[in-house]
Amino acid sequence: MAGETQTTVIGNLTADPELRFTPSGDAVVNFTVANNPYFFDRRSGEWKDGESLFLRCTLWRQAAENAAETLTRGMRVIVQGRLRQRSFETRDGAKRTVVEMEVDEIGPSLRYATFRRVFTESEGSSKENPSVEVPF
Repeated sequence: MAGETQTTVIGNLTADPELRFTPSGDAVVNFTVANNPYFFDRRSGEWKDGESLFLRCTLWRQAAENAAETLTRGMRVIVQGRLRQRSFETRDGAKRTVVEMEVDEIGPSLRYATFRRVFTESEGSSKENPSVEVPF
């Protein structure tokens, strides 16, 4: 929606994305991204791990199917979307609140890997397009 704050998270998938379909046939994929920050401690002269963030994410429709087919456990990804707070009650009656991300965009990070693009049918071809050039 317009006016909502977009958030970007870079991290690793903790498991393969879980694809399922709603009763109306819409694809939805759920996955968790782990962000493990580290920082340089000037006092000790060493790199140290910060506190890890595990963010549960949801992606819908064709993008969900593409993500389920493309992404796997351990892949470093860049995820952009909107944070949502959700409250619920557990089976034992405890009230819980969680923050999750409703994903708009996701892709593999190219920092430590390479990527080969395959066009989907909606892009005009279901085969690799060797004529596509990277603009930089």
